[in-house]
Amino acid sequence: MKSDPDFEQAATSAYGVAAGELRSFVERFERLEAEKKEIADQQKEVMAEAKGRGYDVKVLRKVIALRKRDKEDIAEEEAVLEMYKAALGME
Repeated sequence: MKSDPDFEQAATSAYGVAAGELRSFVERFERLEAEKKEIADQQKEVMAEAKGRGYDVKVLRKVIALRKRDKEDIAEEEAVLEMYKAALGME
């Protein structure tokens, strides 16, 4: 097959643009990963500080999870839990 210089130039140009765009996506994602790690480290520090002050970190995490949820969902779940506990004689 005969080489087409115009095609070669267009392909090289398109590859360069795609490579630049791809590099941009990868670098943005890597920056976000670094930020996420930094935030996770800060959260660990907060929990370590709370634990050092005598708080139960396991319970704190549950409280944080509950604060994210809808109050009606929580009430329904607690009602079902109480019903199950009563059925099993755990009250």
